[in-house]
Amino acid sequence: MERIERIKDMEQRLDMSRQALDGLEEALAVYESVQEDYQTLCDYYESHLWMEDFEADEAGKLPPELKRGVLSEDAVYDLITDNHDLMVRMLKVITGELENKTRRKP
Repeated sequence: MERIERIKDMEQRLDMSRQALDGLEEALAVYESVQEDYQTLCDYYESHLWMEDFEADEAGKLPPELKRGVLSEDAVYDLITDNHDLMVRMLKVITGELENKTRRKP
């Protein structure tokens, strides 16, 4: 009976790990596909154009129905910070896993 339970447990771990890995692979593909857009956004945010657009919005020179989250003072900055924090987290996970794999080798 113990063997059966162990196999069931390991099968569940296999299924969960496969699902997580597949999900991560899909998410990474999406993340990679937007990197050029992300960099263009960062360049815009750090340029004089963003400030000019921000000031135009503050002066009421933009149509009220225009979506303008990019001109908020926090949206792009928060995205950049979140992206940085996620990259650091990914590095920590990868480094930890590589260290664990190295320790497990005979």
